[in-house]
Amino acid sequence: MVQKSFLPLERIIGVTFHKKDLLAQALTHRSAVRESRAHGNNERLEFLGDAVLELSVTDHLFRSSDRPEGELTNWRSALVQGEQLAHVARTIKLGEYLCMSRGEEANGGREKVSTLANALEALIGAIYVDQGFQMACTFCERFIFVRLKDLIAEGKDRDEKSVFQEQAQEHYGVTPHYKALSESGPDHDKHFLCAVFINDEKIADGHGNSKQRAEQDAAKKALKVKKWKITP
Repeated sequence: MVQKSFLPLERIIGVTFHKKDLLAQALTHRSAVRESRAHGNNERLEFLGDAVLELSVTDHLFRSSDRPEGELTNWRSALVQGEQLAHVARTIKLGEYLCMSRGEEANGGREKVSTLANALEALIGAIYVDQGFQMACTFCERFIFVRLKDLIAEGKDRDEKSVFQEQAQEHYGVTPHYKALSESGPDHDKHFLCAVFINDEKIADGHGNSKQRAEQDAAKKALKVKKWKITP
């Protein structure tokens, strides 16, 4: 059932949904489906929204800048990165409108980076289905593209894995590699432990709700290691 409490969110994002159930689905976390007897969670919309977001960002960067492909790729990665999307979700107070289980909420679900980022992608997917690609682009332009200058100023356009790889190649002439050490948790709340290696030497461990984020965390920690003990 769609709640009136969604109306303030529609005002914030500047989109009035024709199909209110679509918005409700976009705001339904997987954990809530059984508890609330909802018709579906937001995972399929997240899958769609991820693709819509990437195309929208790619199109915007291609049309608005003549920078080389490598630089545009870094900018795109910065704009669609999980923590950045979670930041945008917080600015529109998306967490307040999420439907989730009591257990998930008690565990801080409304503030989880992964939950907020996924919900934002689901919202973009719902906007696309309800009102088309142009409206989805308008939303992205208003809330996501405007973050690019700040992200560049903060150095977020160069991810930790790329920086660490450059340093490893400069100092040792080798490319670091990553291994997944463990995986735990239910499907909707996975936890991964990964490590980054140079040759056979482990430099740092990283945690995250996906292998990619765990690898990024490992690279971030590796960059803080003042001296790498590497066997020639």
